[in-house]
Amino acid sequence: MPSFDIVSKVDVQSLDNAVNIVTKEITNRFDFKGSHVVIDLDKKDFLLKLETDDEMKMRQVIDVLISRAHKQGISPEAFDTSKEGSQIGKHWKKNISVRNGLDQDMAKKIVKLIKGSNLKVQASINDDLVRVTGKKRDDLQKVIELCRTGDLGIPLQYVNMRD
Repeated sequence: MPSFDIVSKVDVQSLDNAVNIVTKEITNRFDFKGSHVVIDLDKKDFLLKLETDDEMKMRQVIDVLISRAHKQGISPEAFDTSKEGSQIGKHWKKNISVRNGLDQDMAKKIVKLIKGSNLKVQASINDDLVRVTGKKRDDLQKVIELCRTGDLGIPLQYVNMRD
């Protein structure tokens, strides 16, 4: 029976490359000359720690980071920028988490979406992935299209397609 897996993974090397490109670009930009900008990537926890002089520069750094990461193949939805930054002394600090892997709630939401579509497929949760199995390959392709148009708020990849 044909099957495939739905995952949400971010390549650490692509993320590191994007951070390095942003750091290089920020140091060369005229509007950031003499400004305090620190971009630190914690590869273990998938956490970006940003520090700038003011809130406006923080927004500019985040915009540049998201656009450069998108060019590296990382979806803008992978960045959780919902938490507000805080001012500590003279500097603004903000932590941006990078979504990596499917948590249980999101996996349940995907399974519910698939089951509600009335397609003849089975979806099961295995750790941080959702495995979809069906008799017809066309049904699996319909599930992929359903997940793409489902507006789930996280980047999804479809891997391990088997016949």
